[in-house]
Amino acid sequence: MNNISSEVLKTDLLIIGGGTAGCLAAVRARELNPELDVLILEKAHIARSGCLAAGMNAINAYINPGETPESFVKYVRADAMGLVREDLVLSMAERLNEVVQRVESWGLPIEKDKDGNYISRGRWNIKINGESLKPIIANKAIEYGARVINRVLVTNLLLDDGKVEGVMGFGVRTGIFYVVQAKAVIICTGGAAGIYKPNNDGSSHHKIWYSPFNTGAGYAMGIRAGAEMTSLEMRFIALRTKDVIAPTGTLALGFGASQINSRGERFMAARYGHMGAEGAPTPLRVYGPTQEKKEGRGPVFMDTTHLKEEDIYELKKSYLNMYPELVLSWAANNFNPGSEPIEIQGTEPYLVGGHTQSGYWIDKNRQTTIEGLYAAGDVAGGAPYKFVSGCWAEGFIAAEHAVEYVAGCNDTQEESNNTVVDMEMKRVYRPIENKDGVKAEEMEERLQKIMDEYAGGVSKYYEMNESELLLALNKIKHLRSQVKYLIAEDYHQLMNCHEVIDRIDIAAVLIKHLLYRKETRWPAYQSRVDFPNLNDREWLKFVNSRLVNNEIEIIERPYRKLVSGDRYVP
Repeated sequence: MNNISSEVLKTDLLIIGGGTAGCLAAVRARELNPELDVLILEKAHIARSGCLAAGMNAINAYINPGETPESFVKYVRADAMGLVREDLVLSMAERLNEVVQRVESWGLPIEKDKDGNYISRGRWNIKINGESLKPIIANKAIEYGARVINRVLVTNLLLDDGKVEGVMGFGVRTGIFYVVQAKAVIICTGGAAGIYKPNNDGSSHHKIWYSPFNTGAGYAMGIRAGAEMTSLEMRFIALRTKDVIAPTGTLALGFGASQINSRGERFMAARYGHMGAEGAPTPLRVYGPTQEKKEGRGPVFMDTTHLKEEDIYELKKSYLNMYPELVLSWAANNFNPGSEPIEIQGTEPYLVGGHTQSGYWIDKNRQTTIEGLYAAGDVAGGAPYKFVSGCWAEGFIAAEHAVEYVAGCNDTQEESNNTVVDMEMKRVYRPIENKDGVKAEEMEERLQKIMDEYAGGVSKYYEMNESELLLALNKIKHLRSQVKYLIAEDYHQLMNCHEVIDRIDIAAVLIKHLLYRKETRWPAYQSRVDFPNLNDREWLKFVNSRLVNNEIEIIERPYRKLVSGDRYVP
């Protein structure tokens, strides 16, 4: 500890995470007030950080001609099985086209027809050539004058009388302990991967759907600070190609591939036709193939055998914009999607507020229940179906209100509480001080095994019951008591230690949410075999939580309908 150096920094607006939402928030804040000091703390390097580091081949949330923000809300509401924060989805939808056009003006290539119109891919998608998407927006944030410190892991928030006053963290390369004082903070750290045991293990354990480096730090620091969280029980499970875990939406929306089982049956139409068949809500599109495998009709495929040679060429081009490894895998294994269907599978569960609605409970301005603390992107709850453009929109919205909040703050910033800072320093560097103990990867494996086997992981076909969940909760509590034995030989391993600590803290809250909702609203995402049916009469409400005196307290929040129409009709 005597060898650890520390730095105290001050800024007007601090953005935690330089991913897609963080970069857009920085641009908007500096645009509104060029005199505002905006600082981004990024765990990796802003040029290629976050879940969009490798790019995208489509914008998946865009109001195409003939649609409206209200029709978007209807679609998202139905896809979320009738329960969603309509105020958040609507305010996001109203900004989607604006932010997409802004990023296009910065150099993002969007595909157009001969008349200059965006080329749609499905109802809400437009095609892009987005391999360089992340460098484009990162460069723009820097161009607008945001300061960036890369390779810093934020570990906890600093609070003063219920208000955020900054953060603490450390340099993952240098070991420097940072205390950053800020008038307002926007959390844009992304969702949480690595809580559950992945499909692939061994040397391929990071071959997963979501960024393996998004480990839930933003959720965890909010949980520990007492912020209210929402809908963690609405996990996200992606339907992806076997082993390589590449997106299947490209196959379905772009190339008309249907799901088939080992018998060649189009099972979604046969068994879920009343819910929209292959257009059924997203949870059912994972639940369906999972049940086929469970009931002995697997494996399951996307049928691409109708594709002509020119179609296959375009399919490969499309994947090169966001998932080139799939094309390399096909080449290495002499696989032709025109003659063989592509095997698919569900991934392990994640917490991702951009696809589902797990995250911070926020108001329409994207402020959390902690004053001065805002959330945008995957870490923000209540508004699923964000994807890339929705995270951009939330970054804009959060920045606009954070800038307004900062303008009303006193110019003088009080010194941080030394006792709190000293305690955090000791907590942060404890694994370095320990001489014997447990490595981060060992504790990570234990966490993932518990969650997989007792809290609805892939080996259990995502199913769970109360007895299993209670056992999971006890095992996670015991595991949490063991984090004091974590050891690290360098600062990179120290980062790994705090990543697994964060995921353990999140897992405990997640289990409490899964226990509390006694229905199955989102099959696969949240399959309670002891409460297998959707129950609007008792459970059309949000399950929220907060940490009070080191105990997880559950809070119910009402659903409010703003857009007319049947909640189950998209």
